[in-house]
Amino acid sequence: MSRIDPQIIDQIKQVADIAEVIGDYVTLKKKGTNLWACCPFHGEKSPSFSVSPAKGIYKCFGCGKAGDATRFVMDIEGIGYPEALRHLAKKYGIEILEAEYTDEQQEAQNERESLFLALNFAKNYYHNYLFESEEGQNIGLTYFKERGFNEATIKSYELGHSPKLWDGFTKAAVEAGFSLAILEKAGLTIVKKEDEADEKSKERVYDRFRERVIFPIHNVSGKVIAFGGRILKADKNQPKYVNSPETEVYHKSNVLYGIFQAKNAIRTANVAYLCEGYTDVVSLYQAGIHNVVASSGTSLTQEQIKLIGRFTQNITVLYDGDSAGIKASLRGMDMILEEGLDVKLAIFPEGEDPDSYVQKIGSEAFIKYLSEHSSDFITYKAELSMKEAGNDPVKKSQVVREIVESIAKIPDSIKRSLFLKKTAQLMGVAEEILIIESNKYQIQKQKNKEKEFRRPNETPNQNPDLAGLESFDENGASDENYTIHAPRYENIYFQEQECLRLLLNHGQLIPDPQQAPSYTLTNYILDEIEGINFETAIFQEILSEIRSLFEKEKAVNANHFHNSLNENIRSEVISLSFEKYTISENWNKLHDIHVPTEIDKLSEMAFTNILRLKKAHNQKNMREFKLKISQASDTVEQAKLLGYFMNAKEIEKELSKLLGTVVLK
Repeated sequence: MSRIDPQIIDQIKQVADIAEVIGDYVTLKKKGTNLWACCPFHGEKSPSFSVSPAKGIYKCFGCGKAGDATRFVMDIEGIGYPEALRHLAKKYGIEILEAEYTDEQQEAQNERESLFLALNFAKNYYHNYLFESEEGQNIGLTYFKERGFNEATIKSYELGHSPKLWDGFTKAAVEAGFSLAILEKAGLTIVKKEDEADEKSKERVYDRFRERVIFPIHNVSGKVIAFGGRILKADKNQPKYVNSPETEVYHKSNVLYGIFQAKNAIRTANVAYLCEGYTDVVSLYQAGIHNVVASSGTSLTQEQIKLIGRFTQNITVLYDGDSAGIKASLRGMDMILEEGLDVKLAIFPEGEDPDSYVQKIGSEAFIKYLSEHSSDFITYKAELSMKEAGNDPVKKSQVVREIVESIAKIPDSIKRSLFLKKTAQLMGVAEEILIIESNKYQIQKQKNKEKEFRRPNETPNQNPDLAGLESFDENGASDENYTIHAPRYENIYFQEQECLRLLLNHGQLIPDPQQAPSYTLTNYILDEIEGINFETAIFQEILSEIRSLFEKEKAVNANHFHNSLNENIRSEVISLSFEKYTISENWNKLHDIHVPTEIDKLSEMAFTNILRLKKAHNQKNMREFKLKISQASDTVEQAKLLGYFMNAKEIEKELSKLLGTVVLK
C-alpha cells in the first residue's frame, strides 16, 4: 500500500471537522461551547461524551475515551491510522493516490483493514455484475425492478448479483491480489476439504454467494461488512437466504441493515422505523421513507437498540399481521424500554408487511396509516394480554404482573408513573397496588445489580463501586508499569497535574510581555522545575516529552499527544486540555460582568503552582528524611540526615511565606 504524503495528512486534519465526523455516528447536542452525546463506546443513559469543536478533540468523562477526529474513526471503526485517514479523505473529497497492492503489501496489511478491502472489492464486483453482465441484467436487475426499485435506489443500497459460477468471484479477487485466507475470513469464500477425515485431502474452493441477488450490509460509516444473498429460483435444496458468517468486522447482533442510509433521516425525523427484512427497508426507502432500518432476521438485541439510540430516542416497530410473530417479538420491546427509549408499534392488516403494504397504498397513505395505527408498547401489550386473559382472574393477575414488570424497566421515573396510571385505568386495578409491585421489581433489580458488582469474597455491606479498582504502589504504578491515576489523596498529584495542564494549554504564551518579551510560559516553568522529576509515572513521561520538544525548539502543546500510540497518555493529555465547564458568554454580553480568564491570571497561576509543586515535593522529602532518621542506627548517619531534614524545614518555611500559609512548628 502506498505511503500517504505528510502534506496530505496535514490537509486531512485541517479540513476534518470533528463535529461533522462524530455526528456521522451519534447525535450531538450543544451545551455551552461544547457538544454532548451519550458515548458510543460504552452504554450510558446520561450524556458524558463531550466534543470541543474549537480544540478539535473529544473526551468521554465516563469511560475515558479521548482523541481527535482521526482517533475517533480509528476507535469507532476498529481500524488503523492509515485507513482512518483514507476514511476522512473520502468524506472530504481529498484525493489520495494509491499504488497497486502487491502480494507483500497485501500480506503486511493490518488484517482488519484487509477484510474491509476484500469486502469492498466484493461489493463492487457484485454491483458491477448486476449492471454490466447479461446474467445480472436479465435476472438480478429484472427482479429488483419488478419489486419497484429504481436504479437510484439500487445504487443507494449498492445492490448486486452473483454469477452462477462456482468460483467466479474468488478467481477475480485472487487475481486482484487478495489471499484465500483473507477471503475466507471475510466470509466470501468457502474452503473445504473433499474428505474431512483425510488431512491430505484436496481442498475445494467456491464462492459463498452464487446465483443470488446481493444485499450488502453496511456499518454506520458506510463500510460494507457483510452480505445477504437471496436465491430467485425455486430450489428445495437451497436456502432462500444465505448470509455472511460472523467475522472480525461483522457481528450481526451489533448491526442494523440500512443504518448508514437511514441515520441522517432518523436524526431529522427523530424516529426510527424498525422492520424485519432487507426488502422492507428498500421498499420504504423507494417510497420516500428513509428513516428505516431492519434487524435482518435476528431477534432484536441490546446493541442494536443502543445503535438506534445514537440518533433518536424514538422507535416505531413495524410488524406484519402475523399474531404469533408479534407476540414472540414483544419480548424484545422490554429491552427498548430498559435502554430508556420510547417505543411504539404499528401492526399491518392480516397478510401484509411493510414492503407489500407501502406498494399497495403508496407512501402518503402509508405514513398516514402509521400515525393513526401506532400505539405505545405498554398500551398495546396490556390490551392484547387482557383480551387473551378474558375473565380468568388467575390469567389476569399474571398479565398485570407482566405489564408492571415491563414498566419497571423504564429508567425514567416520570414515564413509569404515567404508564402505571394508564395501566391501572386499562386493567381496572388500583394504581397504588401497581406502584407497590413496580417498587418490588426496582428493589430486586438493584439487588441483582449489586450482586453483579460484588466480588466472590466480598460481604454485602462493602461498597460495590470499589470493586475492580487496581492497587497501586506509593508511586502510583500498577502492574502495567504505570496508570493514568496515582493516589489522589496526595497533594503532589494535583500540583503535577496542574503544572502539565498549564504547559499543554498555555505553553506558547508569554506571561509578562513587557518585562520578558520572548520568555514563554514553557521557558518559565521548565526553568523553575529544573531537576524535579514528577512522582506520578504517567505525568513524568509527559513532562519528559515536553522537555524533549522544547529542547528541539518544537511547539509544546496538547496537539502533539492527540495521536499518541499510548492510550493512557493520549487520554490524560486530552483530559488536561479539555474544559468540561465554561463560563457563559451572557455574563459579559447581557450583564456586563467581566470574569477574569486563565490568560488574564496566567503569571499568578504559574507562580503559585510552581511554589505549591515545590512545597509538595519538599514535604515528601521531609517525610522520607524523618523515616530514615528513625531507622538509622549510626549516630553519624542520623546527624547527617537531621541536617537534610532541617534544611528542608527551612525551605518549607520560605515556600509557605511566599504562599502566605502558616507552618506549624
